[in-house]
Amino acid sequence: MVLQLNRLLTMVALMLLIAGGSASALAAEPPLRIVTEELPPYNMTQNGRVTGMSTEVVEAVLKEIGVEASIQPMPWARAYELALNESNVLIYSIVRTPARESLFQWIGAIAPTQWYIYSLAERPVKLNSLADAHGHQIATVNQDVGEQFLVSKGFRIGEELQSSSKYEHNYRKLKVDHVELWISNELNALYLTRQNGEDPEKVLIKSLPLPELSSADGLNMAFSRNTPAQTVEKFRAGLETIRRNGVYDAIARKWL
Repeated sequence: MVLQLNRLLTMVALMLLIAGGSASALAAEPPLRIVTEELPPYNMTQNGRVTGMSTEVVEAVLKEIGVEASIQPMPWARAYELALNESNVLIYSIVRTPARESLFQWIGAIAPTQWYIYSLAERPVKLNSLADAHGHQIATVNQDVGEQFLVSKGFRIGEELQSSSKYEHNYRKLKVDHVELWISNELNALYLTRQNGEDPEKVLIKSLPLPELSSADGLNMAFSRNTPAQTVEKFRAGLETIRRNGVYDAIARKWL
């Protein structure tokens, strides 16, 4: 009888230990963080609230899967660094490239993107190829896909590439002749030009299209590598659902 009681107490102790360890593991898991940058009209802060096409898609996924989390806008380089090195970090709108493929757990596409190197109509720069851009001053954003692309093609930051923390800084650089060229997502370029009270059809020249960065599903949501697989799969399923039930299409019609 005493032996059986001792065995029972031992089993209970083991169960409590296992349960306590599981609780500790769960408690140690950091809360979900969602990070983005100011990239209008995809993600942007208006009246103290983060909005934009990509933001609405992310919010629709959160609603679909029943998850609550706040969105933190910050400079892209900081958001990118967090998503590279921390667990439970969701980053958007991020372009999926071969160089980035193994760095993140990809959820799926949330918006189209077309990229160009722009010049001003009053100071047009003719480019027949990317090689022709060498020797020109080009506005970029720190660690964004446009800058990473140009660096991979031999352009140097601080020499040909003039890096900024915000996209609107680059449009101003182009306007005041601090740079001759500007690499940008098309919707972002159109938005910033119109915000400045100007007609992009009249003031911007598409000096060179960049098909390597452009596609109908170019902008994505992605999780950091150390995020639990079940979290990643839950978000993938949520994005697939809003694409299937028409919610995504309704958001796209509003913004595109």
